[in-house]
Amino acid sequence: MIKKAVIPAAGLGTRFLPATKAQPKEMLPIIDTPVIQYVVQECVDSGIEDILIISGKGKRSIEDHFDRNFELEACIQEKEDEIVFNQLRHIENMANIHFIRQKELNGLGDAILHARFHCGSEPFAVLLGDTVIDAVIPATQQMIDTFEQYGQPIIAVETVPPDKVSRYGIVGGTEINKKLLQLDDLIEKPEVKKAPSNLAVAGRYILTPDIFTALEKTPRGKGNEIQLTDALRILLKHNGILAQTIEGKRHDLGDKLDFLKTTIEFALKRDEFAKPLREFIKQIIKEK
Repeated sequence: MIKKAVIPAAGLGTRFLPATKAQPKEMLPIIDTPVIQYVVQECVDSGIEDILIISGKGKRSIEDHFDRNFELEACIQEKEDEIVFNQLRHIENMANIHFIRQKELNGLGDAILHARFHCGSEPFAVLLGDTVIDAVIPATQQMIDTFEQYGQPIIAVETVPPDKVSRYGIVGGTEINKKLLQLDDLIEKPEVKKAPSNLAVAGRYILTPDIFTALEKTPRGKGNEIQLTDALRILLKHNGILAQTIEGKRHDLGDKLDFLKTTIEFALKRDEFAKPLREFIKQIIKEK
């Protein structure tokens, strides 16, 4: 059983400047909910309540978001807004959330290595803090179910069009079934011609403690950083690793256009916005 999760959230968020000059990209809201809250909720919905967030300089607002704010609660109580009050208490009590700082931005692999003492000898989930997966069964829960059956590390993947292959880590392997591959190759941001498939790493992992030993042996790679993909390639020489196609839609919120699309999609699912937003979109299209 997977009892712990790690959420790397130490990146600078340069693609969202100037909005991220003084606030973490993980705190950018999809309507009224920060991205990282969706990620934490996925952990909780998957039965994980022990969560380590790898943060960094300028990320204090993430800690504050999940902390209790007595003054704000008192203000909301005075207004007798029970719905908002319950939302605040839910955020504060979602999970047991711990924080550790990645003092130097040395890559995703280095961030995961910071979780070594927290996770110890247990397998654990990794959820990227800027990726939201909208699924009936939480993506992490899908992977936990597979891990309990096969006992191997798992990488979540999704099919991407050829023009986006060079943006992601790409996997190759032998098909076990329509959802599972036994990996034999893993390449970080390959050229389309050199890619073993069009299955891209989707920001979710189930890892075993061996990854820490592999990370210690991993030399700096692209961007002079310690890449998790490179460590997984080292691990693959001695261990089996699975790639699982997740049922659900992944929203990569590291891109401005994708962020806008996600906001619209999520708004259309909410009763208070759906009808007026559709009418507004139709009006804009008609005017164009």
